[in-house]
This record gives sequence, structure tokens and C-alpha cells, in this order.
Amino acid sequence: MKVAFFHDAPLVYGKDGQVYSVGFGYNIWERYLAVFDSIVVSTRMRIDDPIDDSMTKNMKLSSGPRVKFKPISEYRKSVDMIFNRKKISNQVREILEQCDCTIIRLPSFIGGIACKEAEKMGKPYLVEVVGCAWDALWNHSVMGKIVAPFMYSRTKHSVLYASHVIYVTNQFLQKRYPTHGESISCSNVALQEFDDKILINRLNKIRNRGKNDNIIIGTTAAVDVRYKGQQYVIHVLGKLKKRGITNFKYQLVGGGDQSYLKSIAKKYGVIDQIEFLGAMPHGKVINWLDNIDIYIQPSLTEGLPRALIEAMSRGVLAIGSDAGGIPELLDDKYIVRNISKNVDNISDILESINKKSMETQAKRNFEESKKYDRERIEKNRKDFFEKFRKFVEDNKKE
Repeated sequence: MKVAFFHDAPLVYGKDGQVYSVGFGYNIWERYLAVFDSIVVSTRMRIDDPIDDSMTKNMKLSSGPRVKFKPISEYRKSVDMIFNRKKISNQVREILEQCDCTIIRLPSFIGGIACKEAEKMGKPYLVEVVGCAWDALWNHSVMGKIVAPFMYSRTKHSVLYASHVIYVTNQFLQKRYPTHGESISCSNVALQEFDDKILINRLNKIRNRGKNDNIIIGTTAAVDVRYKGQQYVIHVLGKLKKRGITNFKYQLVGGGDQSYLKSIAKKYGVIDQIEFLGAMPHGKVINWLDNIDIYIQPSLTEGLPRALIEAMSRGVLAIGSDAGGIPELLDDKYIVRNISKNVDNISDILESINKKSMETQAKRNFEESKKYDRERIEKNRKDFFEKFRKFVEDNKKE
């Protein structure tokens, strides 16, 4: 059985003829290939400008056995969704005609069109809801605010009438995008290492802290995407400094242009308390998490953030905004409501933290992260894909 996959994820061709991606390596396609015979991947792709080895070495190889790539070549920039919509719809339809069913990741512009075309054709489709269309666009830009109502409505309709839906959250996305079809909560975050030594080492680190030691706060996210919210943490450090509290240091892991956040740090006089560490390979991120004291996810929009769950799995005390599925992960006292207008709540939380709270949260977060055990999540997802496949087969018999 051949399945199509639609999303907006940008993939690129290397000069070696292989396809590469930042987030969609071949391991993603293996999830589907465990149930389906082959997959046709259709996303935005650069097909006329292959990138060289110096760039692909920092990306994941997306190519592999039983995977074909059919680029949506008419979608290169946002305005194409208006001016090239008919051509994009035709490309999507041609791909759907070659496949038995489709898996569509939402929110996405291409995904929304794929849902609409699949409905017209009577082609069975499964939706993976990985975030909130409204939050992602509304907090993105002026253009995002214009597009947000349309995308929210389109996503809501697509999910409502899908035969099968996978949500990455336990409650948030289910409430915002309900469905008449069968559904499952199945995170796209799956962790492998749960060694009790991790917690023991964390507790020892906390107990050995000196009274005057600096407290290291950390965030993993692109530093040039404002809805990731690092500016609110920097603002708080400025407020604390005015009161003579300067023992908090903020480390930022993530690629992108640092100029905006540096300007915020200079504005509040805390540039010496901020350290930009740049992008890091995953192994180094884990080592870094073991050396910070507090992890904060100050995002304005999220699905279920992998970075936060990984921090929890290392026994780190964690703070988060109330975006997306974050409140499903953390102790309520460490959730900041309406973070963009409530930065004082961040400082209240930071000032309340002591060794006892660090120990309590280390144990609590480590245990909570075990819900994201890779083996259990992959089994649940595979079982649901098999249920969808049977639904497709039964549809063909009718």
C-alpha cells in the first residue's frame, strides 16, 4: 500500500542527489514504512539549487529505501499560497491519484490543500496535529495575523472530518481541534535514555551547590524567532538586576541572528549575564542540560516541546509559558500565564527557587518524562497506523 505525506517542511537536494532536512530525517519515514509499503513525500523543496556538502553535513539525510520525493514546486514563498493556489492544488491532486491514502501533518498550507483535495476525491486521510495554526501565525508577524483566522478555520475543518487523527498533546489540541473520527494522543517526542543515575547525579549537583553560586538558566530554541520568548527572560534579568540580584545567568542554545536579543540585553543592562552558545549537536545539548540549573520554555506558541521534555528527563527544574501542551508537562506553580504581559511572574518563580524545590522538581520532572518512553510511543503510533491501514483496505472493498 502506498501512502502520501504532505507538510510544509522545507527539504533540500544535496549535490550528491540525496534529499536532506533539518528535522525530517529518514527515521521519520520509518514510522510509516513499518506499516505501509512505500511513501511519497510532498513538501516544499529546492529542486533547482542543490546545496553543497558544507551545508548538508549539519542536516539529516531524508532519502532512503521505499521513499520517493514529489516536491510541491509551485510553493516557494508565502504569497504562492494565494497566486499559485490552483497550481499547487493540481500538484497535490496528481500525487493523491498515485497513492492509496495519505498522512497529512497540520498546521501547514500544503496540508490544508491536501485535506481539501483528499475530501473531494474520497481519498482516506489521517491527520497528525502537531501545533496550533492560530497561535503559530498570530504570534509570527503582521501577515500571520491576517492569515491566522483562515488557517485556523481550515485546520479545524480538516481535523473535524478526518477519519483518523493523531494529536501530540493530551488535551490542548484536542479541545481546540476536535474530530468526529478516531483519535489518539501520541507525542512526536520519544526519548530513549532513562537511567536512574541521571537523577542521582542531578540531586548530588543540587546538594553540592554553594550559597553564592550562580544559577544557570537555559533555553533551547532559534534565537531569531521572537515567539520563542527569550526576550521575556532577559527582561526579567534586568528587573532583578535593578534590585541587586545578579546571580542568574542565561544561556541560549540555538542558531539564528542574535542581534535582536543582544539589543534587548543591552537595553536592560544584562549583556554580561547572557551567553549565546549557538546551535549544538544533540549529544552536546544533553551534556549542556546536565550543567544548567533551570530550564525555561517561554514560548508564545508550542505543540509539545521536545526541548522541555528532554530537560525534564535530565532532572532539571523547569519553567514554562501556558502555550500549547506545556501546562500538561509541568507543575502548575511553574507555569507563567500570558507570559508577554506577565514577566513579573517569572521573577517571582525564580526568586522562590531553592535547593528543596530543585530537588522536588528534579524527582517530579524525571518521573514525568518517562511517559515519553520511545518504545511505548512508537508501539502506540504503529498500532494506530495499522488501524488506519485496515480502514483504507475495508474502504476499497466497498
